[in-house]
Amino acid sequence: MSMPFLTPRVVGSIVNAYIICPRKAWLMSRHISPDEDYVYLHLGRLIQEQSYSREKKEIHLEHLRIDLVRKEGETLVIAEVKKSSRGKEAARMQLAFYLYELKAMGIEARGELLFPEERRREEMTLDERWEKKIEETKEKIENLIQHELPPPPRSSSYCTNCAYGEFCWA
Repeated sequence: MSMPFLTPRVVGSIVNAYIICPRKAWLMSRHISPDEDYVYLHLGRLIQEQSYSREKKEIHLEHLRIDLVRKEGETLVIAEVKKSSRGKEAARMQLAFYLYELKAMGIEARGELLFPEERRREEMTLDERWEKKIEETKEKIENLIQHELPPPPRSSSYCTNCAYGEFCWA
């Protein structure tokens, strides 16, 4: 008889992973670590550390890990830093998730996606459409991580740069 799995809280990195690969999100929900020597993990961390040095870096608020926070007048601005815009849709969903969760805590904010290597910035505000997408995505993720086994691997263009590749293709 298997023990029921206690659902971990949905976090931003799992939201991002789910959009790209549900299997990766399932693995992350089990705290299964990727290959820590994977070059793209180091590169992403380095870019985040060295970019935007004047802004407050990585804020931890309950279950949220927000890359950058600053005030513009009375407006709180949170930002998510990404190596490239390749996974932009997943990054947008992650940022929308942070805005949604902050709003649930009574904190109004505006968001920005930052791609320092491309010198690009994309603004985001949470509207009803994004709120609905986040609610639906959270529900799908919660259902996914209740399964005892991960979904089968699906090959995509993201697989070649994924630090979880050994869990799917070894």
